[in-house]
Parts: sequence; C-alpha cells; structure tokens
Amino acid sequence: MQSTDLGNKESGKIWHRKPSPAARDGIIVNIVHNTSDYLPKVLRFLNVAFDSTGDCLIAGDHQGNIYVFDLSGNRFNLVQRTAQACTALAFNLCRKSEFLVALADYSIKCFDTVTKELVSWMRGHESSVFSISVHASGKYAITTSSDTAQLWDLDTFQRKRKLNILQSVGIQKVFFLPLSNTILSCFKDNSIFAWECDTLICKYQLPAPPESSTILYKVFAVTRDGRILAAGGKSNHLHLWCLEAKHLFRIIQMPTKVRAIRHLEFLPDSFDAGSNQVLGVLSQDGIMRFVNTQTCKLLFEVGSLDEGISSSVISPHGRYIASIMENGSLNIYSVQALTKEINKPPPPLVKVIEDLPKKKVNSGDLKVKVTSGRIQRPAKSRESKAQTRILKQDLAGNFENKENELSDGLNKKRLQILLKSYGEYPTKYRMFIWRSLLQLPENHTAFSSLIDKGIHVAFLNLQKNYPIKSRKLLRVLQRTLSALAHWSTIFSDTPYLPLLAFPFVKLFQNNQLVCFEVVATLIINWCQHWFEYFPNPPINILSMIENVLAFHDKELLQHFIDHDITSQLYAWPLLETVFSEVLTREEWLRLFDNVFSNHPSFLLMTVVAYNICSRAPLLHCNLKDDFEYFFHHRNNLDISAVIREVYRLMDTTPTDIHPDSMLNAFVALTKGQYPVFNQYPKFIVDYQTQERERIRNDELDYLRERQTVQDMQAEVDQQRVEDEAWYQKQELLRKAEETRREMLLQEEEKIIQQRQRLAAVKRELKVKEMHLQDAARRRLLKLQQDQQEMELRRLDDEMERKVHMRDREIAATAKDLEMRHLELESQKRLYEKNLARNQEAVAKEMREDADAYRRKVDLEENMFHRLIGTDQTQNEKTQKLIEENLAKAEQACLNTDWRIQALHKQRCNDLHRNECYQEMAKLLWKNRRKEIEVLDAMMEAEAKKWEEAEEKDFHLKSEKKAAALSDASRKWFLEKEINDAAEHAQHLCGRVMPKGQNEQVALSCLPRTSQSNDISSVESLTQSFLPNLKFTCIPKSKTC
Repeated sequence: MQSTDLGNKESGKIWHRKPSPAARDGIIVNIVHNTSDYLPKVLRFLNVAFDSTGDCLIAGDHQGNIYVFDLSGNRFNLVQRTAQACTALAFNLCRKSEFLVALADYSIKCFDTVTKELVSWMRGHESSVFSISVHASGKYAITTSSDTAQLWDLDTFQRKRKLNILQSVGIQKVFFLPLSNTILSCFKDNSIFAWECDTLICKYQLPAPPESSTILYKVFAVTRDGRILAAGGKSNHLHLWCLEAKHLFRIIQMPTKVRAIRHLEFLPDSFDAGSNQVLGVLSQDGIMRFVNTQTCKLLFEVGSLDEGISSSVISPHGRYIASIMENGSLNIYSVQALTKEINKPPPPLVKVIEDLPKKKVNSGDLKVKVTSGRIQRPAKSRESKAQTRILKQDLAGNFENKENELSDGLNKKRLQILLKSYGEYPTKYRMFIWRSLLQLPENHTAFSSLIDKGIHVAFLNLQKNYPIKSRKLLRVLQRTLSALAHWSTIFSDTPYLPLLAFPFVKLFQNNQLVCFEVVATLIINWCQHWFEYFPNPPINILSMIENVLAFHDKELLQHFIDHDITSQLYAWPLLETVFSEVLTREEWLRLFDNVFSNHPSFLLMTVVAYNICSRAPLLHCNLKDDFEYFFHHRNNLDISAVIREVYRLMDTTPTDIHPDSMLNAFVALTKGQYPVFNQYPKFIVDYQTQERERIRNDELDYLRERQTVQDMQAEVDQQRVEDEAWYQKQELLRKAEETRREMLLQEEEKIIQQRQRLAAVKRELKVKEMHLQDAARRRLLKLQQDQQEMELRRLDDEMERKVHMRDREIAATAKDLEMRHLELESQKRLYEKNLARNQEAVAKEMREDADAYRRKVDLEENMFHRLIGTDQTQNEKTQKLIEENLAKAEQACLNTDWRIQALHKQRCNDLHRNECYQEMAKLLWKNRRKEIEVLDAMMEAEAKKWEEAEEKDFHLKSEKKAAALSDASRKWFLEKEINDAAEHAQHLCGRVMPKGQNEQVALSCLPRTSQSNDISSVESLTQSFLPNLKFTCIPKSKTC
C-alpha cells in the first residue's frame, strides 16, 4: 500500500510507482494531509465526490482546502481555500470543470477547477447543508438541510422552489432519481414522496413498512436505473422497495454484529444495464460490507475495526471506492482487485475420472461422472448382459453428442438454446463460455516462446498510428500483435490487424494468453480465405456477401451500384473492425456470443443483416462520404433485430450461395504447439519481407553514415566555436581592463571633488542650523505667549457668555410666567362670560315659555268666560261678537307683525352669536397647546353640566308632551261646546253667525300658533347654540 502526504504542496503526483492493489484490502493509495508547521497536525478530510467520468474526484478537509485528484493522470491539485469546513460536495455539473461546495456558514458556492475562481454564491439555508443532489443533465441541484430543501437552477444559480416542512417532522434526504425527472423526498417519520421535477406535482407516496420490521429510515440508495430503493437505519434490517410497483418486496437481515447502518450505495456494473445487484452497507463498526441483493450473500468487505470508515463514495463506472477513514485520511480502493476472486470463472460442473483398466471390460463401470451436486455411479449388476446393454447405450449417446460436447463439460446445443432464449450469455460466465466454445488449448510454453521474441519491428511505432491513452492497453496490444507476427509472417504486413485485435485485447487485457488464442482462433475460423488476395481485401469473401445481399435485398444492392458503392465500402469496414466501430460494448458482446456459438459463416451473414436492417437510412444516402461515415460510426440500430435477421438469413439463404458451403467448419487450435498458418500468397509476403529487410538495412547503413558525418561536423563546429569564444574572451578581458583603469581615474577625481563640495556643504549647513535654532527659539517663545493670551481671552468670553445666558434665561422665565398668568386670566374671563351668556339665554327661554303659558291661560279663561256669557243675551252677544271679531282680526294682524319682527331680531342675534362663536373657536384653536390644565377642568365641568342639561331637557320635553296632550283635550272640549252653542243660536244669527264662527276659530288658533312659534324659536336658538359649542370643543378633545 502506497501512502501520499499532501503537506503544503499545491500540486504533485498521487503515487510515485505503479500501484498494485492486493486482493486482500484492494487499497490503491492512502492520502493524508499533515501540516509542516512547528507543531504538525493532521488535517482531516470531511467530504469526497466523483465527477461524471469516475476518473476524477474532489475532496475537502475541515480547514476548507479543496483538492482535485485525477486518478487517470496521477495528479492532484489544490483548487480552492474556503477558510471554513465544507459540509457537502458535488462534482457532476453540466460544466465539467465546475463543482458545488456547501460551507459551514450555510451557504453554497460554485467554483471552477481550471480558473480556480468563484462562479456563484447561493444563500438561503438557515442550517447546515448535508446533501447536494445534481440532476442527470447537470442543470439542476437540490440542497438539503434539516429544516428545508431547495431546488436551484445551475444555469442562472437562482432558487426555483423551496420545500418547507413542520419542525417536528424533519427531512432525512431529498435527491434526484438517476436517469429520470423525479425527485424523491424522505422524511424522519418514514414517509417517502415522489415529485415531478418540472411541475413539482406529487406522483406517488410509498406505503408504510410492515409493523413486524419497522425501522426509522436514516440512509437511502437507488440503483442506476431508478427502480430499486434501499433504505436502512438504526437496525440490522435493510428494506428494498420497488419504485415501479410501489411496494416493499424484500427485507435483508445483516449479521448480528451490525447494529446500525450509516451509509448505503449500490456498486455500478457495466454489464447489468443499471439494475445494480451489489449493495455497499457501511455499519456502525466502520466496516463497509458489499452484499448481493439477489442471493443475499456477502461478497467482500472494506475497512476494519482498527481502521474504520467514516463515509464512502463509489465512482459512477464502479472502478474505484473513495473512503474517508475515521483518522481523517482518504483511501482509494480498486474494485477490480477486491472482486478478483469473485469474478473468477467457476470450476467445471462435470469432471471425468478414468480408472486404470484391470481386465477386459464388458461392463459399464469404466467412467464415473462426478458433479458438484451429487455423484453418479453405475449400478452393479450380476448379469453381464444388462451391463453390456448399458455400455452400448452410453457409447451411442456419446457418438451422437460428440460434436456438441465441449472440453469443459458444456453442451453446445444447450448453450445455443440458452442463447436464443435470453439473447446473450450471463455476464459472470461469458468469458468461461467463450473459452469453452473456442476450445482454447492454453499453450503456455508456445505462447511464452512467441512473447520472448520481443516486440516485432513492424509494431515498434504502433502508438503513432494508433494513439491509445492507456499505456497498459498499448503494451498488451503491441505484445499480442507481435506474437501474431512471429507466429505467421503475413501478420506483420496486415494493416487492419490492430483494428481486428483491439476489441479482444481490451476485453482480455489481464490475460494475454487467452487474448492471443482468441484472436488466433478467430483468424483461423472466421477469417478463412481473407488473405488469398493479399495485400488486397478478400474479394472472394466480399463476393459471397454481395451474392447474399443480392438475393435478399436487390433494391439496396442496386442503390449501392447506382452510387458506385462497392462491397469494400459497405462490408469490408465492418469485417476488418469486427463491428467494434459501429457497436457499443454491450451490443458487441451480445453479437459475439452468437458468432462464437455458430458456424463461421455467421459473421458474414451479420454484415448482410446489418445492411438490411439499416436499409432505410442507407437508401437516403447519396454521397460517398455519407456511406463512409455510416459504416465507421455508431448508428441507432437494435442489435437484437440484427441477430434475428442473421438467423433468418442463415435459414433462408439457398445452398449454392450460402457461405457455409464455402467455409470450413470450426477447427480449434492444437494443443502443445500452434498450427502453421500459411493460407496466403507466400511469394508476395516473402518478396515484401525481403524488400523490407533490404530497405531496413539500407536505412541502417545510411543512418550510421549520417550519424558519423554529423558527429564529425559537430566536433568541428564545437572546436570552432570554442576557439572563437576564447578569442572573444581574451578581447573582452583586455577591453575590460582598460575600461576599469579609466573608471578608477575618473572615480578618484570625482571623490576629490565630492569631498570639497561636502566640506563646503557642511559649513553652510552648520550656519543654517544655528540660524534655524535661533529662529525656532524665538518662534517658540512667541507661540507660548500667544497661547497664554488666547487662553485668558477664552476664559473671559466663557464667563461673560455664561452670565449673559443666565440673565437671558431668568428674563425668559419671568416673561413666560407673566404670559401664562395673562392666558389663565383671559381664559377665566372667557369662561365666566360664556357661562353668563348661557345662563342669560336659558333665563330668557324660561321667561318666554312663562309668557307663552300665561297668554295661553288668559286666552283659555277668556274663551271660557265668553262661552258662559253667550247664554245671557243673544242679541248683545251677536253684536259684540261681530265687533270683537273685527277687533281681534285687527289685533291678530298686529300680533303677527310683532312676532315676525321679534323672530327677525332673534335670527339676527343668532347669526351674530354664531360669528362670535366661530371667532372664539379660532382663538381657542390657536391657543390649545397652552391651556391643557384649564381645558381638563372645563371639560369635566362641561360634561357634568351637559349631563344635567340633558336630564332637565328630557324632563322638559316630557312636561311639554303632557301639556300638549292636556291642551288638545281642552281644545277638543271647547270646540265641542262652541259647536253646541252655535247650533243652539243658529236660528238667531242667520247669515252673520258663520262668519263670526270662523273668526272665533281663527282667534282661538292664534295663541296656539304664537306659542308654537315661540317654542320653535327657542328650539332653533338651542340648536344654533349647541353646534357652535360643539365646534369649539372639538379641538379641545383632539388636543387632550
């Protein structure tokens, strides 16, 4: 295990020698960060995150130092110093060089790893952010704290939405589901909701777990395809939820030493299509256990009790595991090394044990088949006849299945049935099945002799033509191609051999023997007749493909002919690269599962099927460049449809043009030594070899001669340069000596002149110093004297100012007291005047009421006496009545005029009084701030008086109502009596009586009218007084 100390370095190498992780612990490198101060201390890493490629990770320590580790380039760089601890990291944004970091001040910052500059600063959380989840597109992010979760737009760095919850509930985690537009929110009450990212509409809620295994969820993990959710907490139980069916489908119980689960994460696999089956479980003891969720078996462990893990992250492609240890260091693990023992091909299920013959056997007990499950032994029989029959049956069966039985006990027909059912072989057993199908001999000695010959001269400069980033992969490719060239000379001149071998080299780079034998088997069987027209493409093979295409799709072939597209363009690029350019890794593996399981003609039929399945886009191509691009790049094509089409072509192609009639059946490599490969025009290859050897020798001679000439020329040039340099050096030394001598003479003269000037300057400075000291002494004395005088004047001014201020304050206080006294006096007089006016008005009103009442009583008595006197003498009454009616009519006119004049005077008085009240209100408004105390007393007195006045007014109104009722009753009685008397005297009065009656009625109504007028005048006076009084009181109430 290598260990790297970052120290105070800002960049450097992660490891100094090639890492070779052991299968026991799988550690590639251990990274620590120790300061080199006087008192060194360890800076603990807190968080780590991988980028989308999985070859680069970012880590931050508790002092805010953020490092980027490039595992493929073996470099680390310090990209930022935040000066505060980071609580979460994210490194898979849409802009690959940017990353998000959550800090201890509850903010989130975005930095660029290349420019090391701050891109954006996001605020909004009120507690520590412990999780950052980035959308698959890298354009959105969710930051989660204990009280809220916020959705951010990473293009504008603006907050789009905020999730607020009750404080009693709390958030456990909010994150995006991989490869989808769904947000999953998990709360502390075990409720799990799924939301649509764009509309934030709740899609569904998972039901509550069963009561028999209820745990409080703390940690969560989701597979790459977003179908399975794993949840755990403070228990040794794991819950697996199916998010499509929305139900709990499995509960896994961890070992008893696991009491709590701190972290969960699925281990990605390139061949499981996102349905990850290996789950990493970090428990409270600091050990991360990887279990298979299907078989519930423990695969391997990371960490130990002594070196516990605090947190862990797995790279997206599943090659590395980055773990932060409890001591603060960072460990990088190799998943390949940890799973080396697991991914070994299983031992064969069937093995044959042969016994030494002891006699001429006629029984069936020579072979015993031993399986991993049970041992089968032939039953012992006493009758030799039965034993002979069993032996014949076995021999017949062996003869029938001889072609289908493989070396490792597998059956080819059964494998083909399995392949047609599932479309591919199991990923775990694919390499084992391929080795069995190809019947690889594994000739270690022969292969070692080929490898020992070294790199072939034809592949020394392979990297120039095929630049490969991985040095290991380049070396393996060079060795494989060199072994092929040493095996057969033609392969050193085959230009497409690197393209043919590269996919197998990449697949078997850890086992070069198997890689070589697979490529050799491929060349012997599936590349038959390829080299007969060397160095040209195999025209015969291409003609087979063209014949099959002409039979099954004449339109497509005619389209190729019309646009001058030959089989060297639509078939040969697919063959020379064995489809590796146009298919993905998974598609290529599925295709070669079928290729290796069928006749060698299957590969040629695949070329035809690929063209037929792509006929729609090919028929739309009209340019040659378009066709070349199509057959050299990946296309949107279903490989399953291509394989089905190949099987159809294999069954429906006529025998006369079927490639299997022209190609031999499969032949495996021989054991011990590899077979001789000479299926090519030997004279061409030999001639090219001889010419290449001659050219190489000529080139070597030329290079040797050129090198000799160059060496001699270099020596002559070097000698000439040295001579010229020596002469120049001598000339420079002479000139330098003369220059220094002249400089010394000049410097001596300058020094003498400077000494003279320095003495004169010293004398002048001495005189000036004496004058300056004298002037400074005089100026100091004068300054002290001026300061003393100024201080005395300031004290005098201060005393005068204080005396003047005291006198002014006394005078102002006296004036304020006098003014206040005058204001109180004026307010007192005003109050007394208003009170007197109010009393006078009330007395006048009472006198008018009393006069009206007296007039009313006199009128009623006169009317009553006139009623009594009517019975004495009718003649006198009639005459007097006429005279009285005339006099009263005249009197009524006079009374009316007098009352009109009195009413007019009252109205004038009311208007005058109203104007006075308004002037008084204005005066009171101006002086309202100075009469608070007087107004309080007046308001209290006024309130009491008004209450008393309202009570008396209410009593007066009730009396008036009673008096009005009595007046009405008396009036009704008098009118009734008058009507009776009028009817009685009707025969005496004749025409005169109605007129007198009308006048009498008018006279009887006149006093009442005057009375009502008096009452209305009093009421109008009261109403005109009350609003004015209220108007004057409104400002007082506001002031109070």
